Amino acid sequence: MKSWWEIADSPSPAAQKQRAVAYYRHSAQDRQENSIPLQREQVCQWAEQNGVEIIQEFSDHGKSGLTAEGRPAFGEMMGRWVKQRRDFEYILCLDVSRWGRFQDIDLSAQYSAECKKHGKQVIYTTIGKPREDDPLYPVYVQFERFRAAQYSRELSDKVKRGCRKIAEQGYWAGGPPPYGLRRLLLDERREPVQTLARGQRKGIQNQRVTLVEGPAEEVATIQRIFHEFVKLGYSEFRIAEGLNHDEIPSPGGSRWGAASVLARLRNEKYVGTMVYDQSTQKLKSPRHRNPPEQWIRTPEAFEGIVRSEDYEQAQQILERRKQRYAPDTLLRKLQKLHEQCGLVSSSLLRLDEELPRPATFGRHFGSLDFAFQMLFVKEREQAREMVHKQICAHVPQVLRYADFLVLDQRLTLSIQPSVPIPHGDGVYWPLRMDARQVIDITLGVLLSAPENFEILGYVALPRWLAGTHPFRLTGKSSRTDMFGRRDLTFLNQLL
Repeated sequence: MKSWWEIADSPSPAAQKQRAVAYYRHSAQDRQENSIPLQREQVCQWAEQNGVEIIQEFSDHGKSGLTAEGRPAFGEMMGRWVKQRRDFEYILCLDVSRWGRFQDIDLSAQYSAECKKHGKQVIYTTIGKPREDDPLYPVYVQFERFRAAQYSRELSDKVKRGCRKIAEQGYWAGGPPPYGLRRLLLDERREPVQTLARGQRKGIQNQRVTLVEGPAEEVATIQRIFHEFVKLGYSEFRIAEGLNHDEIPSPGGSRWGAASVLARLRNEKYVGTMVYDQSTQKLKSPRHRNPPEQWIRTPEAFEGIVRSEDYEQAQQILERRKQRYAPDTLLRKLQKLHEQCGLVSSSLLRLDEELPRPATFGRHFGSLDFAFQMLFVKEREQAREMVHKQICAHVPQVLRYADFLVLDQRLTLSIQPSVPIPHGDGVYWPLRMDARQVIDITLGVLLSAPENFEILGYVALPRWLAGTHPFRLTGKSSRTDMFGRRDLTFLNQLL
């Protein structure tokens, strides 16, 4: 028994176990269903051998490691444990690839640095705990990050080549089937096995998948769309209205829209052509549409549900409409309307069923006002050159850079000539701010009526107005009063 003056023995620091949390990740591409139990076994074994106590485990099942998004366990560990708790020192992970196969390896390092910032160290148990005097450990970890990222890239390329080969042979390379069609599983002898339900996948690598006719009601809907478009001349809007009136659910289960009808009309798979590689999305990057010449097309790969003649006629109709709404065609129609009526307005366009709607000009040119400006490209360019010469007469040094001017290496100027548009008893000039950060002033040049195109005055719009909607300036506009100038002498004052 110890005397009162003797201090009780306390356990030495070496005898106390250090505490940690563990993170495991099972990849969606990993066919090993016991991946996480195997990771746990190896990590726990390392922890036991090194005197580390695991107080919490986090597991992401079937999650890609290309990003941190979509990994709820990883997010919880970083947010609620790493940043908020102080009762552990380490995060244990089997290897760098389980931490993540980030394509930007700096992101992998960033999350590790975030842990270090909050007093926790990430330890990859296959590498081991780093020694403080080991200068090569960070180099080795960085190399492993590169290898993890490279593995994903190589695997992605390998899968892509395999899918392309399958598509070239006329088989389905993956993804949900189009509305009206279903996936049929074929065995190694290419004999039918079963129709695959949504979410089902083939279980044997040598098996293949083709497309077959889907439910009768979906097939009838697709055939109805082509019949009404090709034979009856209905627009996609009218077709969608009819389908909704008859309470036929769309592919998404809601109401039909014109875009959904057009997507069915353009889908070549309905005539039995297997089409692949229409779009590309690599390693969580944004999806982009590939040009048609890059598509893999295998005609007569399976039995279609639409006649080839109907499909071809639909494409011809769509192509004629595309030419009708080409920018050059739109401007020619607008020019003809201006010559006949002496003005252009939304109401005039709506009076003629043969003319495109005002919204069509908006999609191509920003608005009907700016489409009208495109009728006078030559005249506006002449006005721009005239203003350039006048600026040179007022400013000692004027540098033309790209499509704007640099004055005395101190001020940037974008010249925007504007032709007046009749409106009621007066006119207005449409102006659109040059929103580029490099532009200090957008100089609106107000021209006279399209008979002589004389310069009536200027409007100097400063950069802080960028991001606002396009302006319609009139002779009595408050913006004209505030920013209007009769000549260019104000540039000397600015410089």
